Amino acid sequence: MRAIFLSQNPNEIIRVYGKSDLTRVRSCVELTDQIYSKADLLSSPAAFSDVAFVFSTWGMPSLTEGEIRQLLPRLQCVFYAAGSVQAFARPFLNCGVKVFSAWAANAIPVAEYTVAQIVLANKGFYTLTRLMAQKDLNGASARKAACIGSYGGKIGLIGCGMIGSLVAEMLKAYDLKVLAYDPFLTAEKAAQLNVTQVSLEELFSTCSVVSNHLANNDATKGMLGLRHFSSMPKYATFLNTGRGAQVVEDELVRALTERPDLTAVLDVTYPEPAPLSHPFYTLPNCFLTPHVAGSLGDEVTRMAAYMTDEFHRFITQQPCRYEVTKAMLHTMA
Repeated sequence: MRAIFLSQNPNEIIRVYGKSDLTRVRSCVELTDQIYSKADLLSSPAAFSDVAFVFSTWGMPSLTEGEIRQLLPRLQCVFYAAGSVQAFARPFLNCGVKVFSAWAANAIPVAEYTVAQIVLANKGFYTLTRLMAQKDLNGASARKAACIGSYGGKIGLIGCGMIGSLVAEMLKAYDLKVLAYDPFLTAEKAAQLNVTQVSLEELFSTCSVVSNHLANNDATKGMLGLRHFSSMPKYATFLNTGRGAQVVEDELVRALTERPDLTAVLDVTYPEPAPLSHPFYTLPNCFLTPHVAGSLGDEVTRMAAYMTDEFHRFITQQPCRYEVTKAMLHTMA
């Protein structure tokens, strides 16, 4: 059997797939170092007729169903060593090709980042550092007195998919009450996560930190707006590691302007990065990071390890863990 690397960005393949992972794959199938692009497939249609497995990561090209059937007629699986597969998966699934994603591996650093930001926000870190930089010692003293810390406060999670659920699990180590809004969350799963299900309105109006983990789809675009942000308690923080398109950003700007006590910590924007003229860069209560919550540095190799393990489970006919189905595309990021 034959496998290939497929990506529009060869450097990402090189960065993600380590030698140990390649050795494990090559012990079972033919896999060269060549990294193919969509243009390579289109230029030599017959050259890939025997490919059974595709390994990829960020830069995976989108193909139509017709292109898949013509160019990769014997393809069985795509192993995607990254998170969201929304941009390319559906045509493959419609052609009967199995798609596996390392979303669970990518969820780990996002959840770690989120929990760290929640702890900092409860300590008033963002407002306090700004006030101290301004030498406003009286203001910093007043803000410090209003901090809730990490004992007994309410934290709100929007979405309890893979990442949101992992955040909830990690927050069990803290004496915090975790509220969650997720229409797809069952009562049984909520009990397992030790979260209380509430409406989106209650979540925003009662939680000191609200963290967005919504799936990225048409139904969630523009879902979070002025009425939500304006209702947040004094000194509350909105944390977004989901997607920028889920926020009506001009309304978030208005809320941050009208409510300088609020804080937004945004790892994602729409578009990404935000235009340099955007108010997010100059609002004193808005903190931007360039999409760092996901896998960085050596963390990216964990995703390849997950997909290598999944590949071995598949070829040895063991139960797989990270297969993506068409039904899952409606709710996952």
